[in-house]
Order: sequence, then C-alpha cells, then structure tokens
Amino acid sequence: MTPYNLLILLVIAERIAELSVARRNGAWSRARGGLEHGAGHYPAMVALHTALLLGCLVEPEAADRPFLPLLGWASLVLVLAAQGLRWWCISSLGPRWNTRVLIVPGLALITGGPYRYLRHPNYLAVAVEGLALPLVHTAWMTALGFSLLNAALLTVRIRCENEALTPVRTLPTPGAAT
Repeated sequence: MTPYNLLILLVIAERIAELSVARRNGAWSRARGGLEHGAGHYPAMVALHTALLLGCLVEPEAADRPFLPLLGWASLVLVLAAQGLRWWCISSLGPRWNTRVLIVPGLALITGGPYRYLRHPNYLAVAVEGLALPLVHTAWMTALGFSLLNAALLTVRIRCENEALTPVRTLPTPGAAT
C-alpha cells in the first residue's frame, strides 16, 4: 500500500466518523423538532463525495500519475488545513452539525468559531479538500471533475441552507392596522 492510498483510507475513516457524528446529531435535532430541508440533493452529495475518494484511488494508478513533490506536499498541507477547519466547524456547531440540513426551530444561529468569519466555513473546507486531496498524487482529472460538480452542488446546498436558516417572517393579521 502506498502512502497516498493510506492517506485516502484515513480520509475514508474520517468520513465514517463524520457519519457517526451526523447520525447522533440527527437524533438530537429530531428529538427537538428538527426538520430536514433539501433531502433531494443529499444522495447526489453522497455520490459525489464517494466518487472523489474512488477517483483519488483509481486515477493515479490507472493514468500512471507521478508523485510531484512540490505539488504533493503543498496539497497535503491544504488537505490537513481543510480537515482542521472541518472539525472546527463540527465542534463549533456541537450537536447541531450534520451532513444533512436539519434545522431545530427557535435556535439562534451559531456565530462563534469559524462562523464568526464565514457563513458556511464547512463548504470552504469541502472545496479545498476536494481540490487538494487528488492533487497530493497528481490526480488532476479527479480534482477538476469534483471541483466543477461540487461548485454546482454547493450552489443548491447553500441556497437550501440559507432558506432553511432564514426565520419565517410573521405576516400581519388580516384587518390589523399597519
């Protein structure tokens, strides 16, 4: 097993840990009346992230991609930074973090941690990792394909999440003075 394949296996293990956290947090949210938004795009997201990891394993071998030290080591630094940002997001949101868009009514937005600086920092982590992880071993087709498809998917996902996080506006009572 190559060091790169070991890296991909470690990322797969990390994803499994994330899914465990998401399952636990999903139960927490649902027990408090949490509602899921945008469930229709979730399977596409799972498929895309699975394809990223498979592409990372297959492309370097199938296309006989060399390890380019400058690109590889710089990309690894970005992968590690993305992982750090992702887990900062997870710890900042606590039981409210999920791979799904689950919103518990009445809870205020989290504005600490990385959310102090960005509205959706986890998606920055996803974008950086999706570009950098394949480039650790010069899998540029996987990096490009994932990045383009991820940009389209994140457009849908961020719109969904923003709508779900926007408080419902109170409509005036008919006949009331305005």
